[in-house]
Amino acid sequence: MKIAVLGTGSVGPAIAAALSELGHDVVIGTRDPQATLARTEPGATGGPAFSEWHASHQEIGVATLVGAAAASDLVVNATNGAASLEALSAAGAENLAGKILMDIANPLDFSQGFPPSLNPVNDDSLGEQIQRAFPEARVVKTLNTMTNSVMVDPLHVAGGDHTVFVSGNDAGAKAAVTGILKALGHTDVLDLGDITTARGAEMILPLWVRIWGALGTGDFNFKVAR
Repeated sequence: MKIAVLGTGSVGPAIAAALSELGHDVVIGTRDPQATLARTEPGATGGPAFSEWHASHQEIGVATLVGAAAASDLVVNATNGAASLEALSAAGAENLAGKILMDIANPLDFSQGFPPSLNPVNDDSLGEQIQRAFPEARVVKTLNTMTNSVMVDPLHVAGGDHTVFVSGNDAGAKAAVTGILKALGHTDVLDLGDITTARGAEMILPLWVRIWGALGTGDFNFKVAR
């Protein structure tokens, strides 16, 4: 499958590398490919600079947002949640129409400092905003309740005995995303329902941040015991 991963922070490269290892044809979309490839400063979470990361992942292309989305079968939104709508608009609604849009971002609001709040929250979600803005896209919210290391290697936490959620209006899109999640190693995929249920998945983040603070690591996840 041809997959475009939009976003060059810590999450985008991690998910791009994992999908490439699964055999997908992956390209990372960014506003300015040349500037991104020239980036030498360490990642915000202490990871390698993008140029260093790409040197060891040269099979993964780097293109403009438009170019990446246009050439893809599936688009992963791994952008900063506060800028996701703008980035997806830059990618072009016509390049998202009919495609699965796997939204793994969170609408974190740092305007009042740390810890962040959510915007929107309670009666709306980023997942819903994306679906409204791009009605012809097949939006599936998933993977936003864990750190990128757990997204791509779930087995290293409790042997993979934990839960990942999916929310979306399109049953076929959710089935395709579930297949990708299982290929990554996720064994417990819980379908929460339509895209409005993304509100609940996103509202896990304030709790996630506090647990991260208490444990001093993001290498954990939630398990729905039933």
